[in-house]
Amino acid sequence: MTTGCWWITGAGSGIGRELARQIAAGGIKVIVSGRRPEALLETADDHSRIVPLALDVTDALAVDAAIATMEQTHGPVDVAILNAALYQPMDLVDFDRATIARLFETNVMGVANCLQPLLERMRARGRGHIVIVASVAGYRGLPKAAAYGATKAALINMAEALQPAAAAAGIRLQIVNPGFVETPMTSVNRFPMPFLMRPEQAAARILAGMKGGGFEIAFPWMFVLLLKLGRLLPYWLYLKLTRRVL
Repeated sequence: MTTGCWWITGAGSGIGRELARQIAAGGIKVIVSGRRPEALLETADDHSRIVPLALDVTDALAVDAAIATMEQTHGPVDVAILNAALYQPMDLVDFDRATIARLFETNVMGVANCLQPLLERMRARGRGHIVIVASVAGYRGLPKAAAYGATKAALINMAEALQPAAAAAGIRLQIVNPGFVETPMTSVNRFPMPFLMRPEQAAARILAGMKGGGFEIAFPWMFVLLLKLGRLLPYWLYLKLTRRVL
């Protein structure tokens, strides 16, 4: 891994916050972004290597300006972890197009708003490392994930499509697919969450995966295996199983 300037979006809590603290503990300067300045200050917790930068990733012009400011002040962004996301359980009875639009605006367009300037700058330098945080919910349609899962499926597809050209340009692109992690987002769930992990554990798994050579960082392995096997099932069997979950 490089030791230059890192940038994490969605760093006001959860996985993003723990990533920032573990990265900073390793001696690397990390810029943390999010919508809530007070949460970013809690993430920084007076740590000299964590630099808060309030930012709404749905504002494309603000993202462009923020990246320009970061690079002017702290040098090139060597590693970007695009983690900002919203979550809302959704099924048949609470299906809502406004909620879907809101989640796509942050989870998909927020990533795209960051990717465009990052890719342009990294292509010009011939180097860089971008990590997109998606979810195992993007593997296949799951009950209660009609909105969130669709956004994460879009990110997985986007990363798969971009990876070959990014690699040819000297840019390392990875996708992260975590299972259930104990964060403010998942606290709204009113159903059992199998293999639930602490954010500290999730952050450590991500950083370990970033040191490796793989495209996908996915955990916990047993949950990932079950869901990947589910992708191989024919629709009639897969949908029968998910109906039993309901």
